[in-house]
Amino acid sequence: MRTCERLVKEGRFVPSNPIGILTTSYCELLQNKVPLLGSSTACIVVLDRTSHRLHTANLGDSGFLVVRGGEVVHRSDEQQHYFNTPFQLSIAPPEAEGVVLSDSPDAADSTSFDVQLGDIILTATDGLFDNMPDYMILQELKKLKNSNYESIQQTARSIAEQAHELAYDPNYMSPFAQFACDNGLNVRGGKPDDITVLLSIVAEYTD
Repeated sequence: MRTCERLVKEGRFVPSNPIGILTTSYCELLQNKVPLLGSSTACIVVLDRTSHRLHTANLGDSGFLVVRGGEVVHRSDEQQHYFNTPFQLSIAPPEAEGVVLSDSPDAADSTSFDVQLGDIILTATDGLFDNMPDYMILQELKKLKNSNYESIQQTARSIAEQAHELAYDPNYMSPFAQFACDNGLNVRGGKPDDITVLLSIVAEYTD
């Protein structure tokens, strides 16, 4: 994602094509002379501020919600090969090539749709969605009283902290545990994982 950020800052992207950002960034990593081993899901959300149109690309089980009037009006689709195995971009060591799951950036789910002033855009890793159902997230977003930076930051931190607390509750029936039970596994509790939450509010564009 750091490479994606650099490409955007350099103006090397088309706002309506977030998959292009992801593809260019991934290709750069593959061509890197110093191998960077590992894997990652990815979620890119681009807001065209002049047209109030959102363009998204999501690969794996990170994702986004668009909230309007206290209700979820748009959301990303989770991509899984099978239970607890999300689509992911990976760079495998030579001995593991062909064995480690590795998806193409082109496999990302891409959407474009209009947004309205005041819409809340929440982007997060699966550590949030595995531990907090929509109704809990919406309860926290109701506490967002205005669109200044401090209020948005405080709300994002509050959501992340609540998800972290639930992740380590062994008696909590988390969304992840419910999904596991649906797949025939006897699981209870939260799911400890990395948790990143980004909050944005669609506001009037001023040049």
